Amino acid sequence: MKDYAVQNLRNICLLAHGNGGKTTLAEAMLFNTGVLDRFGKVVDGTTAMDYDPEEFKRKISVSTAMAACEWLEHKINIIDTPGYFDFVGEVMQGIRVADGAVIVVSAKSGVSVGTEKSWAYANERRIARMFFVNKMDEENANFDAAYDRMVSIFGNSVIPFQLPIYEADKYVGYIDIINMNAKKFQKDKLVDAQIPEDLSDRADQIKSSLNELIAETDEGLMEKFFNGEEYTQEELIKGIKAGIADRTITPVFCGSAFQNLGVRELMNAIVSYMPSPEALVERAKRAGTDDAVEIKANAAGTLSAFVFKTIADPFVGKISLFRVYSGTFKSDSAVYNSTTEKTEKIGQLFIMRGKKQIPTDKLIAGDIGGIAKLAGTNTNDTLCDISNRVALEKIKFPEPAISMAIEPKTKGDEEKINSGLHKLQDEDPTFKLSLNTETHQSLISGVGEQHLDVIVSKLKAKFGVSVNLVNPRVPYRETIKKKVKVEGKHKKQSGGHGQYGHVWIEFEHGEAEDLDFQEKIFGGSVPKSYHPAVEKGLRDAIAHGVLAGYPVVNLKATLLDGSYHDVDSSEMAFKIAARLAYKKGLPLASPALLEPIASVKINIPENYMGDIIGDLNKRRGRILGMNHQDDGSQQVEAEVPQSEMFRYATDLRSMTHGRGSFSLKFERYEEAPAIVANKVIEDAKKTMVEEVEE
Repeated sequence: MKDYAVQNLRNICLLAHGNGGKTTLAEAMLFNTGVLDRFGKVVDGTTAMDYDPEEFKRKISVSTAMAACEWLEHKINIIDTPGYFDFVGEVMQGIRVADGAVIVVSAKSGVSVGTEKSWAYANERRIARMFFVNKMDEENANFDAAYDRMVSIFGNSVIPFQLPIYEADKYVGYIDIINMNAKKFQKDKLVDAQIPEDLSDRADQIKSSLNELIAETDEGLMEKFFNGEEYTQEELIKGIKAGIADRTITPVFCGSAFQNLGVRELMNAIVSYMPSPEALVERAKRAGTDDAVEIKANAAGTLSAFVFKTIADPFVGKISLFRVYSGTFKSDSAVYNSTTEKTEKIGQLFIMRGKKQIPTDKLIAGDIGGIAKLAGTNTNDTLCDISNRVALEKIKFPEPAISMAIEPKTKGDEEKINSGLHKLQDEDPTFKLSLNTETHQSLISGVGEQHLDVIVSKLKAKFGVSVNLVNPRVPYRETIKKKVKVEGKHKKQSGGHGQYGHVWIEFEHGEAEDLDFQEKIFGGSVPKSYHPAVEKGLRDAIAHGVLAGYPVVNLKATLLDGSYHDVDSSEMAFKIAARLAYKKGLPLASPALLEPIASVKINIPENYMGDIIGDLNKRRGRILGMNHQDDGSQQVEAEVPQSEMFRYATDLRSMTHGRGSFSLKFERYEEAPAIVANKVIEDAKKTMVEEVEE
């Protein structure tokens, strides 16, 4: 691949709802540039962009893939992102380094939730966007319905640059609104055609609307428009580019990626209208400070690059994908990582084309590439010249919404599982691994159930270990509600020194979170030297409650009386006596099971409010309030028992068709209802029996 100037680079992210046809569109683009000698299919697992075994198996994209190609003396870096919501982290990575987005919409299903999310992602990054209405060749395709819905949701900036032509209900060509002529598909060629009479008025109307949008980009063009003068071709192109760059014009193209119809024209538009890196300014800060810096894509400037994605390859090792924002990144050099504050040695740079790595000696500002085996560099790190230490804006990944516990299928695999999961965590920042020290379970957390399923599948495929996913154990607590006074006496004689400890302890509900130990001993019945042993015995004991074995909280214990033996008493004897008092006293003190209560904030469109509140009530939730959000959505605040929320991410997605989101944090413990407590106690007893039998 030859060298290109910054102005001849295009970084384009493909976005869509799942099954919109992004990967097929990328395949068609690559095929048209000649880098592929055959047109692969997603269903056959033969596309350049879907190369992960998980993608072969599921027939969907699960990770963002890169491919560089050349078209009309330009280099296009195609960034193909997943459409399914569980892999939103991958979308965040892809769009972070894009200068423009092509949002793919199915002509059959029209605007979907994923379309709305794609638009929101592009808006958030403030990047240019185009629509490509795909699957125009399929039965029930309806361009007009899809377009009308786009305008109603996204506004009047959305405007067709092409109008489809049908003959006998078959998609055969389009009207080019810019040049006001018609084209028909003839095998692999386009041929000139007449604009159909029934579309002529509509084409004129769209052209007039486009001219008005172009006029708004420049005062001189506005004057021309109101004077009824025609734009020159140069003015037309300049106005379109300006409107697309500032997002007041969003072109709509149409075609069929699968049949490779209209794809070349889309590629021409990307080259002609989408902004180059040269036209954009990247925000950054001086490393270690809040001082803002603006970085321009100048190949002769000092180096700054951003690592947006990490791939855990079991054979090659860690692969870091990055975009160069200024300067020139060279093979066999040294760069400074301003995030870790360490220098990294750079080996061979390469350009990605799916899984294929094409070696290159340099990558200039605006370009995207990869490097293997950077041990100390991770996603979101900035690589720069040590003389110009900057920190580029990090990707804000969504917090995990669902957690499951993992259990090894084979004993002894724990170390391999832990190692594999840590490597997968480097690859996927939306996936978290943690150890619950109380329940002794390893937890994996992610965006959704499918996300976690892919993690488990990758663990087996890449690292050769299998695990089961189970619901995490709920960290219940126990407490008491009544005051009791009990005796604990430990007396043992077996030749030589015996063991003697004797205490009277009063147990009651306390305010301290764990154990509030006090003593009211009179007359030295239990010497002060043994008081710490009594407290230690109780602290050991409260780790296991008397109902279901969960830790005891809010317990006040007062040492009132007891006795000792000059020879046989010891710290150990008083520890045992205290535990005996605990085991005797707590069952008499009206023990109660406490369940964790979570504070939940749920963001939803207003029309789903009734369903969400009804569902929360079924989960024993308490609605605390509803707040109107700036984007028109509603936020429901509630408190819900944690045990009811394990799979809420999946249920919320189902209820809101993917439009809802939520956050959850632990709030406090409350007494569990009798029906819940009885079930927990029964399950705990079964578990104890099973452990004894083993």
